[in-house]
Amino acid sequence: MTPREAAIIALRGGRPEGLVPHMELEFQLTEEYLGLTALRREHLEGVRGVQRQDRLKRNAELWVEVARRLKWNIITGLHWLAPEDQCESFGYVHELAGDTYMLSTFADGTFAIPSGANMVEFAMRIADDPGGLLEEAQRNADGAIATVRPLIEAGAEVVFMCADYCFNDGPFFSPALFAKFVTPFLRQVVGAIKNAGAFAVKHTDGDIMPILEQLVSTGIDGLHSLDPMAGVDIAAVRRIVGPKLCLLGNVNCAYVQAGAFDQIRDGAFYALLHGGVDSGAYVYCTSNCIFRGVPLANYRYMLDLRERYGYPGTVEAGIVETGADLSGAGGAVEGQARRGLW
Repeated sequence: MTPREAAIIALRGGRPEGLVPHMELEFQLTEEYLGLTALRREHLEGVRGVQRQDRLKRNAELWVEVARRLKWNIITGLHWLAPEDQCESFGYVHELAGDTYMLSTFADGTFAIPSGANMVEFAMRIADDPGGLLEEAQRNADGAIATVRPLIEAGAEVVFMCADYCFNDGPFFSPALFAKFVTPFLRQVVGAIKNAGAFAVKHTDGDIMPILEQLVSTGIDGLHSLDPMAGVDIAAVRRIVGPKLCLLGNVNCAYVQAGAFDQIRDGAFYALLHGGVDSGAYVYCTSNCIFRGVPLANYRYMLDLRERYGYPGTVEAGIVETGADLSGAGGAVEGQARRGLW
């Protein structure tokens, strides 16, 4: 079974044979890991012709090598390029690796948390100009759909939808306002992605619990990042969403960045146990991404845990073997206390 085939099974709600699938939404350590800089849009400004093709090919080689060494199932990183360069890069990846890995892109089109520069203005529009805001939401959704279709036609099989909706203490919109200004448009984009033949994975950090059922109702195939720092307990999420929705993430990125190995281990075990290393529909990854500043040794340890305990029937034995303590690993106690539930 190829990494791509395993990821497809997980995104369809099943448990692939062998290792639990793995990917990272972003991997920002290519310079530290490979001594190479991953291309972004700005690196190609003014670059044309053969030189541009050569840079795109070398960038495709970089991401295939990252996926090979780190045993990813889904290649990310190409989303830093303009859509037309992503499309060309998909072809180069296929030349290098065939159908070994799933290819991904990023597109959303729904309202995220506004920046500090326009948050007050945006909040006033909710009250003063709801009709105009709804028209803008529709334009944004239409634009995302128009952007993502050619990317899917060119080879993207997974679309990560990366508008962040939530702070650590809850969503920016109340559930009622979210149902008005976000959910209908998210449903449109998800439907378009799936109708075009790709999987739709919704990413948002923060405390998603007040809007979780709305997110699931849009028809998404997967949900990322399941943020334990915001009190999101993957065990509770699994109980609510059922066994078939693919969950991605929940390995506490704060521990991977600056925690001790036993903290990384406990968070990883909790995510594997409750995400579904035995039952399926789970992709092992951090609760955000591998961003600049994360020590490679910590990420490698996280991957070593997958290598040892990422098979069916191994997690509970690993907990006993290592003396892991999962009582505080899920984030539920902290999150529920903060929300006034205890």
